[in-house]
Amino acid sequence: MRKAKTLIACLTVLVVLVIVQSASAQSRLEGVWRVSEVTITGQNTFKITVEPTHPSLFIVTKKHWSLLNIGTPNRPDLPKQGATDAQKVAAWTPFIASAGTYEVQGNMVTSRNTVARDPGDMAPGNFTTNEFKIEGDTVTFTPKTNQDGPIANPMITKMVRVE
Repeated sequence: MRKAKTLIACLTVLVVLVIVQSASAQSRLEGVWRVSEVTITGQNTFKITVEPTHPSLFIVTKKHWSLLNIGTPNRPDLPKQGATDAQKVAAWTPFIASAGTYEVQGNMVTSRNTVARDPGDMAPGNFTTNEFKIEGDTVTFTPKTNQDGPIANPMITKMVRVE
């Protein structure tokens, strides 16, 4: 009986610690961030350092997030009038826009899109779970799973706190 009470007390403390740790990690995640580095993994892994002037913004509140990013530094400008279809595609293809809700459990964050530039990203049941690590004013996200299962070659994103 005494062992059972001790076990229950230990499990209760563990659950409380996980909840407190998750709440602390979530509150540290809240804020405004910009992309500073992207690592493309796989057979030909390479790292891209993103200049501080590169247009990106990742906003995290208590329950919601929003991401706007231009995926390439060479995004062409559209002419004021008479843009061709090819010019429009070239200008809009690297544009990333999505927003939604998230949940934190330990060092894992699961996000679900509410709105996205790509309608397929808003399909019912879609989600992405990232492992995240906060060091000072830097957060690193490593995608682990999504609705299709484990992510074999994740694109690791490092962000720097703006606010």
